[in-house]
Amino acid sequence: MELKPLSGKRKAYDRTLRFFLYLSAALTCALLVFLIGYIFVRGIPHLSWELLSTETSYLKDTIGILPNILNTIYIIVVTLIIILPLGVGAAIYLTEYASNRRLVAAIEFATETLTGIPSIIFGLVGMLFFCQFLSLQNSLLAGSLTLVIMTLPTIVRTTQESLKTVPQSYREGALGLGAGKWHMIRTIVLPSSVDGIVTGCILSIGRIVGESAALLFTAGMGMTLNNFFASFDHFIHSSGASLTVALYVYAKERAEFDVAFAIAAILMIITLVINLSAKLVGNKLKKK
Repeated sequence: MELKPLSGKRKAYDRTLRFFLYLSAALTCALLVFLIGYIFVRGIPHLSWELLSTETSYLKDTIGILPNILNTIYIIVVTLIIILPLGVGAAIYLTEYASNRRLVAAIEFATETLTGIPSIIFGLVGMLFFCQFLSLQNSLLAGSLTLVIMTLPTIVRTTQESLKTVPQSYREGALGLGAGKWHMIRTIVLPSSVDGIVTGCILSIGRIVGESAALLFTAGMGMTLNNFFASFDHFIHSSGASLTVALYVYAKERAEFDVAFAIAAILMIITLVINLSAKLVGNKLKKK
């Protein structure tokens, strides 16, 4: 069957749409480059070893963000340790084991609804439940548990959608060869969907690193150095400001905009390093 050539009107229409698509992509990339470049230009010159390796002292009249960097790393690690088994396990159950479709649909609707709730509400709930009801006070542990609730829907939904992309023939072939259900999931399904799991992990880390409203209510605004190895009980009950909270304090309350841009540059670098590391780990897991 011979295809008819496009009319002049249709060609003009296609070219116009293609132009706007390219324009939208170019504007998005330009905005991203401008944002990153502006932060680095304003922030990098104000980075110093003293800023990165000391803590703020009013007596010595010095500014240091080492406690904020460590608090951010502590919160990321604790949150991921809790959220990854819960999120991936829930997604596996909903996709591979759950037989009640209505229950699965209700859980999916609940996770999608939780994703759209403002973070300040999570902070309020975390303050009332973790800090007051469980008596954790304003602490890094309370902040981490609040972030677990916030980011759990993202892990569940991205992992679930990634598991659904694995062809059903892979499962049937493995089961037909005599593999058990869990062995099939562990050796066939999970390696085939590792890209989606890594994507969910990156999205969650991005939200953890960039969160400030919820942490103001739960983790507190402590600027002192918390030693994890000295006393674990003291550590989990100590107030600690993350980098985003410190950024708010220095920009809004102290008008130290040079320090604020330096912290923003550090946040960009940390996010980039974590994303690249997650990608490398995902590629290695996929090859295995």
